[in-house]
Amino acid sequence: MGRTTSVDDERIHARLAEVFRVNGYAGASLSDLSRAVGLQRASLYHRFPDGKPAMAAAMLTSLEARFGEVLQPLASESDVAEGVAEMARRMALFYDDGRMACVLDTMTLLGAPEDIRAHAGRLARTWLQAMADAAARAGASEQDAQNRARAALVRIEGALVVARVLDDPSVFEQVLGELPDLLAPDLLAR
Repeated sequence: MGRTTSVDDERIHARLAEVFRVNGYAGASLSDLSRAVGLQRASLYHRFPDGKPAMAAAMLTSLEARFGEVLQPLASESDVAEGVAEMARRMALFYDDGRMACVLDTMTLLGAPEDIRAHAGRLARTWLQAMADAAARAGASEQDAQNRARAALVRIEGALVVARVLDDPSVFEQVLGELPDLLAPDLLAR
């Protein structure tokens, strides 16, 4: 009698994320997902009875927790500029210095169910709010903090695309290095 192998959720979610990150929701085939996870399709369906939508939802929930760790310094560091810099360092690791696509982008491409797109949108709004809160702590007005956060998100996402297209991670590194000036300029001027 063979021994049953247990595959931990975190590893499964990370491997699902890689398939969704590369192929998008619509392009991620069940064969690709099962191969990446290392489970037969029947075992994958046993774990996710609702199929690909359940896999995507579980992956996004796991991503949300991991991304919370990336954003955590924005709220916990007493020096806002240092918190932004630490978030940028963690983001560099999270996105492999700009070599990886943003799964929030690929999960919202055509073909993704509305609930998956909504989940990705909630995560993006959480990201925006964390950066806006940091900018407000640095002295920005509420509106300016929102504008700074939105500009930061646009720069980060754009840099992820450009870094991959040009195969030049320095683009992403440059944008991450500019985040403290963008989100906490009042503190840096003191």
